[in-house]
Amino acid sequence: MISELITTLAQTRKAARITQADLAERAGLSRMAVQRTETGDVDPRFSTLQEMARVLGMELIAVPAVLHGQVQALIQSASNAQTPAESPVDPPASPATEKR
Repeated sequence: MISELITTLAQTRKAARITQADLAERAGLSRMAVQRTETGDVDPRFSTLQEMARVLGMELIAVPAVLHGQVQALIQSASNAQTPAESPVDPPASPATEKR
């Protein structure tokens, strides 16, 4: 289950076009901590995952196992209804990095 969380965090970071170094800086972590977490080289602290999630506009929650399927369905339906422009982790466009 922890590997699914780490995969989700890494995918969210990449989709938002945030580098490991940027995520680390915003979360108050070292770049190596982010890299080693994403590659599975360490068993990360909860606080590390929590800070990474916070920067990515996510929140870690504990869900009772009996409700897991219902929560997943709710998240999926909300994700399908959300447009890309509503994504909380979209970085602001920088004129220097925009493609023409």
